[in-house]
Amino acid sequence: MKRTISTDDAPAAVGAYSQATTNGDILFTAGQLPLTTDGELLDDEPVSVQTEQALSNVEAILAAEGLDMSDVLKMTIFLQDIEDFDEMNETYAEFFDEDPPARSAIEVGNVPKGAAIEVEAIATNE
Repeated sequence: MKRTISTDDAPAAVGAYSQATTNGDILFTAGQLPLTTDGELLDDEPVSVQTEQALSNVEAILAAEGLDMSDVLKMTIFLQDIEDFDEMNETYAEFFDEDPPARSAIEVGNVPKGAAIEVEAIATNE
């Protein structure tokens, strides 16, 4: 049975979506922008800072379910500019130092709110 997840330790959902959903075995996060918990968009910051904030949001959502980044099976990274890949990847690697999850990283036409990056995760609690 589907259950929605919400935590004050990540930016609130601002539309018809949840921060994450789970069926008890698999957890899917919504796309996470470089937003702080008080709603500040870090769109003027370097990609490394935006990546760190977006991944920290994923961490907070996972923690609300007693999970951490080692439980992530798959990450999808949406980049405004694929030329930012190396900078993103350097920061990303700090979150996944051992046994990183599967990952896709793609350039998209636009990231919401003018950010440079949006990330989403699929995790398991098994």
